[in-house]
Amino acid sequence: MASKVISSAKAFLNILRSLQDEESNHQCTHEENIQILKMNGDRVDVVNMYCGNQPVFICQKEVPKINETNVDGHGDGDGDDADADADVCVLQTDPGPQPLTSMKARQLLSWYTLSQNTNMSGVDNNPALHPLWVRCDMSDPARTTWMGAETVCFGNKVSGVKFYSVTCKGSTVDKSTFMTLDELKQEHKKRHHTSSMGIKGSARFNLFGSTVIENTMIESQSSVTVDFNWSHVERILETPPLSSTATLNIKVASGDMRSPMFEMYRELEFLQTLADGLRTGETEWMEPLQSTSAVSLTKAYLEELQSTANALQDKATNIVDTSKLKPDTDTPIFNSLLERSDLDFVEQLWVRLRKSVTSYQDIGDSLKLVIEALKYGEIKPWIHRDSSSSLSKLILESYHQQIDHVSLTGVTPVHMLLEMGLDKMRKDYINYLIGEELTTLNHLCYYLSTEVDLQEQVIRLRKLHHLLEIIVTCSTFLALPYDRLFLLTQSCLQHYKSYPYDEEHEFKLQIKPALISHFYQREQAVLWGAEVSTGHGPREVRTSLQLSDRPLVDHVIFETDSPNETVNGESEDPAFFSTMVYCSLVSFA
Repeated sequence: MASKVISSAKAFLNILRSLQDEESNHQCTHEENIQILKMNGDRVDVVNMYCGNQPVFICQKEVPKINETNVDGHGDGDGDDADADADVCVLQTDPGPQPLTSMKARQLLSWYTLSQNTNMSGVDNNPALHPLWVRCDMSDPARTTWMGAETVCFGNKVSGVKFYSVTCKGSTVDKSTFMTLDELKQEHKKRHHTSSMGIKGSARFNLFGSTVIENTMIESQSSVTVDFNWSHVERILETPPLSSTATLNIKVASGDMRSPMFEMYRELEFLQTLADGLRTGETEWMEPLQSTSAVSLTKAYLEELQSTANALQDKATNIVDTSKLKPDTDTPIFNSLLERSDLDFVEQLWVRLRKSVTSYQDIGDSLKLVIEALKYGEIKPWIHRDSSSSLSKLILESYHQQIDHVSLTGVTPVHMLLEMGLDKMRKDYINYLIGEELTTLNHLCYYLSTEVDLQEQVIRLRKLHHLLEIIVTCSTFLALPYDRLFLLTQSCLQHYKSYPYDEEHEFKLQIKPALISHFYQREQAVLWGAEVSTGHGPREVRTSLQLSDRPLVDHVIFETDSPNETVNGESEDPAFFSTMVYCSLVSFA
């Protein structure tokens, strides 16, 4: 019997070791119906509390997807019709993660433990395994929802294993049913006979994101939450003291209509449309913001320049006059943040074209009018000295009446317009970041480089835009002071030099609680926790209580004692789900 257990432990070890050696996250199946996934712990709420973003193994029941077939209202056909495939609608239903029995969870954890015990014969000397967590179906008397295990190492040698068990209760508004701090300490003492204990508090508040207006949830893909941690907890659900450490978690999705950056986002979307057209050969044109055609707008602009040129005395006057020709169509808040007063000829042309272009023909015809006006000396427009677009270079040549021939065929007009947009939008971002003294040109070199191809330039511009979305959100809605915005800017700039564009990434920023006290002191936390601990370092053991406005477990349906408690905000007293996490330590002799 013992040899069979050891053999099973070794087989389980080989599977985990193979998964661990994979460079990327992966999954496999064990014993026909057990799915083992390798992922970062921060993707699972409960696991995140103890493992953070380190890799972990997740075990759960493998459930095949259900295929629902409906044959155009004819029920189950006989398959003889050659065109039947065209009439079949196959829906794949994903039931979500499914738990294993508590007995199976204990078996998997025992194999994990045996495979790591260096005192067992045949155990290899490879690095310790990632933590293992198993979804449970609450079939045991304690109604356990998770079981977990992680190795404890002394140097490079595994010296023991920590075990975790998680139990949960459905939501309630009755605070008298919550465990008290004294009861939490007693639960800890049951498992760890000690007189020396530490207790810490933690809380999370939503500062920005989805909102409820007149009982209607307005969803937002952006969110700013703040995590507090403090010692000397006095009561359950207490407000974090000003002496707490506080960290902002900032996740911003571009395109939120509430954002002051929304108009800039629409401009970026048009630029992305041009880039996608060059890359794929197909373009889905955006709905024009101007009813007047692109060609008509270009003609009117050239005529304005020609009539204004007669009154110009020097370049300085030219700057003032041409700036007055900017269309007043942007929103006031956008103007106050990013609108520049020094748009040159090419930039003002871009503004007009991006709001009116609906075809490749529009671009080609508009640029043809401009190039002819330059060739015949009808206009002598002013441009920025550091402009790098093809049209800017033609304008410089026109100053010396030496314009090279430009063939406006194929994708050349789109290429030229894309360069114009990149040039203009880069200057917009520089104007804000440098003007607010949040960075320097040296720190922006990666984002402003024109040495890479146009597609890469667009990618880097999107990164810069996302950075601005984050900074403006924290500045406008949270009113963070300059020193925090400066630190956040540097963090974002450094991150995006190494990582791809990702709106799901959470940027972290430490702040003083006093800066946002008016946001959270009158609000209820969405997550509140108290944790009792004993020991230090890898041998520290903890018992914790977590109260949350939504369940921390996604594979179990919980009952509530009131039909309105699942929607916080409709009741005067918010409802909380209760989650207990117990920990024990087993040392290898």
